[in-house]
Amino acid sequence: MTVDRRTLVKSAGLALGAAVYGPAVAGQQAGAAERSAPSSPPAVTRILAEWILASSYKSLPENVRREGVRSFLNWVGVAIGGSQHETVGVAVSALQPFSGPPQAGLFGRVERFDIMNAAFLNGVASHIFDFDDTHLKTVIHPAAPVASAILAYAAMKPVSGRDFLDALVVGIETECRIGNAVYPDHYDAGWHITGTCGPFGAAAAAGKLMGLSQQQMVYALGLAASQPVGLRESFGSMNKSFNPGRAAANGLFAAILAAKGFTSSEQMIEAKRGWANTISTKQDWSQIIDGLGTRYESLLNTYKPFACGIVMHPTIDAAIQIRDEDHVRPEDISRVDLKVHPLVLELTGKTAPKTGLEGKFSIYHAAAVALVEGAGGEKQFSDRAVNDPRVVALRQKVMPVVTSGIEAAQVDMTVTLNDGRRFHRFIEHAIGSVEKPMSDRQLEAKFADLAADVLPKSQADHVMRLCRSLPELKDAGDVLRAGARAS
Repeated sequence: MTVDRRTLVKSAGLALGAAVYGPAVAGQQAGAAERSAPSSPPAVTRILAEWILASSYKSLPENVRREGVRSFLNWVGVAIGGSQHETVGVAVSALQPFSGPPQAGLFGRVERFDIMNAAFLNGVASHIFDFDDTHLKTVIHPAAPVASAILAYAAMKPVSGRDFLDALVVGIETECRIGNAVYPDHYDAGWHITGTCGPFGAAAAAGKLMGLSQQQMVYALGLAASQPVGLRESFGSMNKSFNPGRAAANGLFAAILAAKGFTSSEQMIEAKRGWANTISTKQDWSQIIDGLGTRYESLLNTYKPFACGIVMHPTIDAAIQIRDEDHVRPEDISRVDLKVHPLVLELTGKTAPKTGLEGKFSIYHAAAVALVEGAGGEKQFSDRAVNDPRVVALRQKVMPVVTSGIEAAQVDMTVTLNDGRRFHRFIEHAIGSVEKPMSDRQLEAKFADLAADVLPKSQADHVMRLCRSLPELKDAGDVLRAGARAS
């Protein structure tokens, strides 16, 4: 069965902006949430475990396989790019004295760790720029927990590229479907949904590669349910990237224990005192079990052209257009008016960021730096950019206002110059959205740019080729070995 990404969004009754971020989740999803859950919920954990084990590379539609490869390529690029960040250096230094045998390497680095710590560290590196993939219905960053876990495992035990890709897709599907069941209530309560749902995806993918039995997979999901991690209060600090890294390690930990017969409840997702009822006021079991094997959440995955919280992408897109197409100079700007969705200020309302990490959650900085530098990559969310006097001066002129009718995926921007001239852009779908996805060429350019300061070009090109040819690889672990530094 082949379903294109736009059709899937429409058939689910989701207007992108409403379905993505805020409490105003429209159509069928809101209607389903209003219907009270049955007193005896379906056996969600076991049904999910059965499907995880039944999936195979051959059963995946071609467009799902393709999106899985794109997800992996994007993830490897951001993991390499983030490998030199101070956050990763701190974590490596802290954990190295306590690491077990050197079973797996790290992208862009010479150190080797046991697979548990390698999964954590590559997960941190891949999220530190906030440049990784995003499942827009839930704002989960799907690849970091799943790919970090199973690539560490593949470094220790050879796994074919096809089996790896199947596990990656299954893991993404698992975490995103579970996220659908509790979003947005769970997220609104303050949980970082990548960290809370990520362990399920990592456990499912790793357990599949380990050849778990159905009962063991039920236990693996149960053990993953016992390890939710991450609060939104951490956003803007090193702690945010800790969450997907820890989710990867927690899921791998769950699968390893389950493989040896470590037990859990068999209803850990759906039980009255299980995961969903404990961490959310909304539980929509149909979002987890309906359409397994025919409706794929990976087709709703998106890739960021800008290295920051995704609700700021429309603003950056608009700012770059005005700067480049209308030839606006930052020193000529009198004010920048933004009409935005409430979630924009809730998530990115930092008015005076002091560090690059804080800048990733400042709509004021995002607008200013895009108008000054005409870009929104990791260099625009560095300590240097956040403290650039030109950017600091301009962000004080940025005036975001919550406006009825503006969705989370939209922005209405007006730039007024000192001479009174005005330039306007309304962004309905920013580049990188489902409606305006990044092309394969753009993803490869993003990869190359991220790797340029970390690996020699010939090595980076080799890693990119391996990612693109993932289904043909005899050993997926070759990607991690090729992406590490020899010295």
